[in-house]
Amino acid sequence: MPLSSAPRIGFIGAGRLARCLATGFARAGYPVTAVASRSPQSTRDLVQQVGQGNAADDPQQVIDAADIVFLTVPDDSIGTMANTLRFDAANAHSKALVHCSGASPVELLAPARAQGALTGGFHPLYLFSGSPADIERIAGCSVTIEADSELAGALSALARAISCHPLTIPHGTRMLYHGAAHYAASFALCALSECVELWRTLGFSEDESLRALLPMLAGTIETARDKGLANALAGPVSRGDTGVVEKQLALFETMGGDHATLYALLTRRAVALARQRTKPPASIDAIDAAVEASLERSLPQVQAPRKP
Repeated sequence: MPLSSAPRIGFIGAGRLARCLATGFARAGYPVTAVASRSPQSTRDLVQQVGQGNAADDPQQVIDAADIVFLTVPDDSIGTMANTLRFDAANAHSKALVHCSGASPVELLAPARAQGALTGGFHPLYLFSGSPADIERIAGCSVTIEADSELAGALSALARAISCHPLTIPHGTRMLYHGAAHYAASFALCALSECVELWRTLGFSEDESLRALLPMLAGTIETARDKGLANALAGPVSRGDTGVVEKQLALFETMGGDHATLYALLTRRAVALARQRTKPPASIDAIDAAVEASLERSLPQVQAPRKP
């Protein structure tokens, strides 16, 4: 029997991601029939938030009550949980087990596939805050899907139901996909953190720094959306200000640590973007040379931070 065209949805795990997806699916008309998690209180809270479904006593009850079950547990628990679940041979082909990890392989769900269930990955490219605002803010985001055709179609429909864009990735590429995505998420925060740290030496607090930086970051993102990465590039590299780049590199080198190395490595990427423009700055080769010279000086001096 094929997967239902209006599948019942279940969740094993009741954290931030589950709260957003379950509520979004329910609002879109998909029945959320059962939820289970390690915390009975979290399970009850999610069922209450969604306004439908049952707070299951154990994960197996979710498998029995739903057609598509989302496994929204920590990565280290995905394989263990998949090994504990049982699918009735008579209707396993109408059931699906889907994890929501960006990095873990879908193969962790092999025990379910061996019993006849469909398996797949459904990873929203979104940083969940855990607040009700997630349900609205996720609109417009993308969801990366890895599944066979029948399940892929159902998961794509679920993504569109919460106003997201379905993406597909080749089999076996989740680790590269997820690792690269850090540059648009956690590493963007790390870049802000570096600026906040440097500005502390000027007397700015974190709140003052973020109040100044976040509108600029938002503008940069909007410009990139409108014009693409290369044409959104701003700053001394985009203008061909070799002298400014050289002086900033020299300043960060005097500060020690990895400040100069980080700045130079990111400036190397800025040089690559500038070269993609129809008319790169005339001094781009000189800037490139300054960056590489700084890296030669700073890289041997970089030491890993000491553990506390």
